[in-house]
Amino acid sequence: MTPSRLNFQLEATASGSRARAARFRTLHNEVLTPLFMPVGTQATVKAQLTQSLEDSGSQILLANTYHLLLRPGPAVFDQIGGIHRFMSWKRSVLTDSGGFQIFSLPHARSMSEEGAVFQSYLDGRTIMLSPEVSIATQRSIGSDIMMVLDQCIPSTADVSTAREAMGITHRWAARSLAARGESLQSMFGIVQGALFEELRRESAAALTEMPFDGFAIGGLAVGEGKSAREDTCAYTADLLPRDRPRYLMGVGTPLDILEAVHRGVDMFDCIIPTQVAQRGGAFTSRGFLQLRRGIYKASDEPLDASCECPTCARYNRAYLHHLTKAKETLGWQLLGQHNIHFYHKLMRDIRRSILEDRFMALYHAKRAFLQEDDLDNPVLPAKIKRKKTPPLQLGNYEVHTAFEGFASIRHISSGEIMHSRNEPMDEARQLYTEQAGLSERVRVREGEETPDPLVIWDVGLGAAANAMAAITCFEAAAQNGPVRPLRILSFENDLDSLALAFRHSDKFTYLRHSGPAWILREGSWQSREHPGLSWQLVKGDFLQTMQEAPEPPDVIFYDMFSSKTCLDQWTLEAFVKLFTACQGKTAELFTYTCSTASRVAMLAAGFTVARGRNSGVKQETTIAFTSAAAGRGGEGAYEVLGAEWLKKWHRSGARYPVGLPVEAQEDFERLITGHPQFANL
Repeated sequence: MTPSRLNFQLEATASGSRARAARFRTLHNEVLTPLFMPVGTQATVKAQLTQSLEDSGSQILLANTYHLLLRPGPAVFDQIGGIHRFMSWKRSVLTDSGGFQIFSLPHARSMSEEGAVFQSYLDGRTIMLSPEVSIATQRSIGSDIMMVLDQCIPSTADVSTAREAMGITHRWAARSLAARGESLQSMFGIVQGALFEELRRESAAALTEMPFDGFAIGGLAVGEGKSAREDTCAYTADLLPRDRPRYLMGVGTPLDILEAVHRGVDMFDCIIPTQVAQRGGAFTSRGFLQLRRGIYKASDEPLDASCECPTCARYNRAYLHHLTKAKETLGWQLLGQHNIHFYHKLMRDIRRSILEDRFMALYHAKRAFLQEDDLDNPVLPAKIKRKKTPPLQLGNYEVHTAFEGFASIRHISSGEIMHSRNEPMDEARQLYTEQAGLSERVRVREGEETPDPLVIWDVGLGAAANAMAAITCFEAAAQNGPVRPLRILSFENDLDSLALAFRHSDKFTYLRHSGPAWILREGSWQSREHPGLSWQLVKGDFLQTMQEAPEPPDVIFYDMFSSKTCLDQWTLEAFVKLFTACQGKTAELFTYTCSTASRVAMLAAGFTVARGRNSGVKQETTIAFTSAAAGRGGEGAYEVLGAEWLKKWHRSGARYPVGLPVEAQEDFERLITGHPQFANL
């Protein structure tokens, strides 16, 4: 291999482990490994001063090319002289390429060999993020380490999808290297391949033939379980050169990092230290503390008596509890400062143990407390006589516990399970609120008049995961600035599933909110904290009650049971009624299904239909929108069905609606093939 621009020197490898201690030099400073890099996505680590980061021992900060491309833009960095001068940071910066943002914002991009076309969340303009644009932006930013643009996919993807994405990643890696030109900045390649060993082997072999200065293990912490992540991490790290740094992207908790160091990884980044701080969480030498707990209300103890950070040296737990409960930004800042200090001290302790060849002793000792919650004040069972556990069944529903440990609701007569493969709120966020871009759509930008209310039709209330995901998304957005009103209309003909889940709120913790109780008791809820947020139940058969809705929808969460259980809700007639109910508005529909029959019914009803995110065993879901919604993004926002899908439809046994007369089939076929979204094929 060609010499590394980082002059990487491996100093020690631990006995009985793959853990490594090394050092390398960037354009700004010498870096000692293993190390953790705080995430400064938009040229700032949230709620932290650069001076505080220096004092805590931060060696490299991570910034994100995607966000900095949009704001402030490359021209600003060119004029000022790079990110170091821009943010007053004297040490190293690593820039992510934007590949993960392409993956995490599928509602706002379309993919091709050239790159990703997406809409700016700031001003709606269309931008092509190609390897060349990504690297040109990183050159303007002036980071010490640049990352190649890669195509990130869910780690649970099938082998053909993973192989295709890996191929694009390799071709983009070569283009990224070429785009670097004569720049002295270092560059890392990113090994992909999902959870398939043969693909990881191919990816590592291809990338290590290229003159990269280090290598990242990508495509993990995006859907897989802990054991699968650790196994893939260990296998991939062994494939990488010993004389280059190894970087595990987006991981993780202190325990995750300890496990990955044990498997041969040198570099880490994650938003967890500041993210949990915002919620009142702190990592300490006595386990993880949640400062929202009432036990700390009058505690005069320091946060962590063994910690020397400025937070622990000056402030007691009572004050930090108060700041957290009052949602004061200072609490976030102080706890974040402590957590970052904790991470860096952990990395220094690990490095010292490797150099002194006692890593395995430290590994076992750290594991004992890193996975514990507050050893000094554990959460104890209440000293009261407990009521009898409510029955796990109500009407035609029962509580189902998945193999992974989370609870969901099962429809007994059909056997269908709501959210069978993913935790209910995770799936609700991934498929509905995130794909709908809800956090951005409710935000009111500076100088903008408050828009009309955003109306969500939550079709199939079930156990209220989708509605609660929308509510929590709104409440989070409201913490960061002005928001437009949000009205949620939930359609449901049987409240037993919600009532059952509500009785077991220990298993369905997202229902610990005032909204579900009011919906069950009164059929409506109005937020006291946010006057513009309301939730209303429309009870009865959806095909009949949609006409009673007070407002047409802007967004539709279509989460009914499948056609095997609710056939009439997935017919052409149903989608024609729904399309008509949109009244020509800019309306978008999100649903978990990808069935040909459902998609062709939506097309025939007048919707434009696109591919949505994968979910569990489904490789893709479905997004449908009215013609008016095309102006909000069109093909630049969604991957609309095209020629390949038409071929699949022609081969399908579900080409025509159930009961369509034979003599009408030819006209129906012309209706589909003549749909505007297929006009240019």
